[in-house]
Amino acid sequence: MKFIFDRDTWQEIFGSIRKNKLRTVITVIGVLWGIFVYIGLSGAAKGLDNGFEKEFSDIATNSMFVWAQRTSMPYEGFKIGRSIQLKLGDVEALENRHPDIQFIAPRNVKGVFGDSPAQVVRGLKYGSYSTFGDFPVVDKISKKKIYDGGRFLNDEDIEKERKVCVIGERVQKELFEKDENPLGQYVRIDNIYFQVVGVHKYEEGGGFEDDSSIFIPFSTYQKIYNMGDNVSWFAIAAYDDAEIVGLEKDIKQSLKRIHQAHPDDERAFGSFNLGEAFGKIMGFSKGMNFLSLIVGIATIIAGVIAIGNILLISVKERTKELGVRRALGATPREVRGQIILESVFLTIVAGIVGIICGAFVLAGINAATAGQDGFPYTNPTVPIPYVIGALLIMITLGTLIGLIPAQRAVSIKPIDALREE
Repeated sequence: MKFIFDRDTWQEIFGSIRKNKLRTVITVIGVLWGIFVYIGLSGAAKGLDNGFEKEFSDIATNSMFVWAQRTSMPYEGFKIGRSIQLKLGDVEALENRHPDIQFIAPRNVKGVFGDSPAQVVRGLKYGSYSTFGDFPVVDKISKKKIYDGGRFLNDEDIEKERKVCVIGERVQKELFEKDENPLGQYVRIDNIYFQVVGVHKYEEGGGFEDDSSIFIPFSTYQKIYNMGDNVSWFAIAAYDDAEIVGLEKDIKQSLKRIHQAHPDDERAFGSFNLGEAFGKIMGFSKGMNFLSLIVGIATIIAGVIAIGNILLISVKERTKELGVRRALGATPREVRGQIILESVFLTIVAGIVGIICGAFVLAGINAATAGQDGFPYTNPTVPIPYVIGALLIMITLGTLIGLIPAQRAVSIKPIDALREE
């Protein structure tokens, strides 16, 4: 291994590179481009992955929404087209039958599914806003970001049927003065006064609500709108290891048994499986990562093969020189080592430059996409172990490909090389 640190070895390597500057640069660019493509695509895929995780950070990804519809099949004496109504008692029944359910939130709303929104008045200002009747558990399924000083609904609000509400940003903007603190103030919702206990910041992905939504206790909603035990829909979150698609089917089958709908009636209950949708999105992201790996490795291999080709040409051009070295006592091991060292050196240089260029591009993308709301893209980076792994693969390939021209150089007989013109 002494030849690695031998000055003459490196002089010969750099001398060979100088003789073929253009060809060497073009070949190095091929390897550089390979790892640059890998870094760029992997970083971009990671940024997309991070963006999706950020977008869904405030909602349980393994969750779903289930609601009742009309039957499309007759069953046990009931006619087709029967309207089904979810009940508050369904919660306990579903929790008992399906242990994979982590949280279940019965929800009611006025002003979303075609009915008129609640009329909200404060002083001389008024507006129409969707109003939700909720339990505190809904905050565990779809996190509500409450501005400092305020709070969301709690269990005591439910038990005491309190007339309190959490309003959205737009409600605050339209009913209150610019610098006025709405906390503790009263608004009149459908002619009933409610005290504002919190203001929620709207973020996409939370379900049916928006920045003009108002949340009141479920029990209070039942009372003022005479809902009884009726429920509009269920928001359900399963444990992380639950198979969400299968659970969705099982829950709908349970509801069919509870409400006497035909087991094969697919229209009796509707649902939206957020967990399934999230799984498809993350599958797309993983596919992008896999694609970037395949494309990057393929490009790296192509570049390394180009290095092998240029070294083969170099060996052919240096046939006489190599013959002289062999005649002067150079061992096959030394000749082979020099050719392999040149291959590895060019590979490492190209790899490092490619990594640096890729890092600069990702930094530029990160700066360009930072702070853009509604665009699922955050912090495009490649983990250091992946970068080191890619570089080690390049070095390994560079060593292996260098064996071909090295063996060609060793196979040259000194007497034949000295005759070469």
